[in-house]
Amino acid sequence: MNWDELDWSILERLRQGFISGSAAAGPYWQSEDDLAHYDFTFAERIGWKWDHVLDELVRRGWSPPSGPILDWGCGSGVASRRVMRQWPELVQAGQTLHVFDHSTLAENFSARRARETFPDLTALSWDRAAPISTVVISHVLNELDTDSAADLRQVIDRAEAVIWIEPGTSEVASDLVAWREQLREQFRLVYPCPHQGACGILAPGNERHWCHHFARPPAGIFADSHWVKFGQRAGIDLRSLPFSALVFERTSRPCSTPLPENAGRAIGRPQVFKPYARLLGCDAGGVAPLTLPKRTAPKLWKRLDRVESPRLFTWEHREQTLVKITPCLSTEPE
Repeated sequence: MNWDELDWSILERLRQGFISGSAAAGPYWQSEDDLAHYDFTFAERIGWKWDHVLDELVRRGWSPPSGPILDWGCGSGVASRRVMRQWPELVQAGQTLHVFDHSTLAENFSARRARETFPDLTALSWDRAAPISTVVISHVLNELDTDSAADLRQVIDRAEAVIWIEPGTSEVASDLVAWREQLREQFRLVYPCPHQGACGILAPGNERHWCHHFARPPAGIFADSHWVKFGQRAGIDLRSLPFSALVFERTSRPCSTPLPENAGRAIGRPQVFKPYARLLGCDAGGVAPLTLPKRTAPKLWKRLDRVESPRLFTWEHREQTLVKITPCLSTEPE
């Protein structure tokens, strides 16, 4: 697939299905061409979100357990391919990727693309009796019915770790928080939460907030005429990559990413004003709007509203004013 081969009638049909919600009514892939077009465009953009999350996990020293991977609701398989590209040690001779989707077309496509990308990999449709170590989930919540949700819960209950990314809309993010609350006693929360307690978004007074974040598009995208034209024709703002996410692991696994008690995370997109910046902060004390005076951290204040700015910190705040703040990851500039 290349830009000259794109069939816009296919892309527009798929796009309308996603926008209208009709895609949730059942399998929407009509052919492998559908999947190839989706994988080359819309799925690639989803892959940028995966790259963003996986990069932070790597900076924190976290990696999924070895063993079979299940891409649940695989679509074209972009999520599992991003995971295996990030951790090539997962792709060994004899290693297995299981793919599951309500569409056989999608399962066949994603398994084939995985084998093409990683020749040493065994990729096949999921045998429900097969063991699984890591479950990869991408953009499925707005398509789950009651039976599918129950099936997914059974899958998660068998996993050692789960990496889950969804759109950044308030409705979907709220659904993901509900899953978080169901699972937090059984699993250790790795990302994005800086604590293991109840989600502060659910506290009274936070009804208008939702847990979402923004990924950074790859360098050079805005200089690529093909992507620019695609964004214009598809009605997509390539600058904005909102997402919600959840990564968790069995508490029996050694904790490779301990965070200090005063760890906190900025939710959404902070705003920078002349004398201060304003952000929605999440820490063990809850979720609340916080103010960062310019004088407290002038270098950080200047760039806090940029997508590439740090979002995970150690901090101290008094009456919703940050008096100390430092990026939590040593690889991130202050």
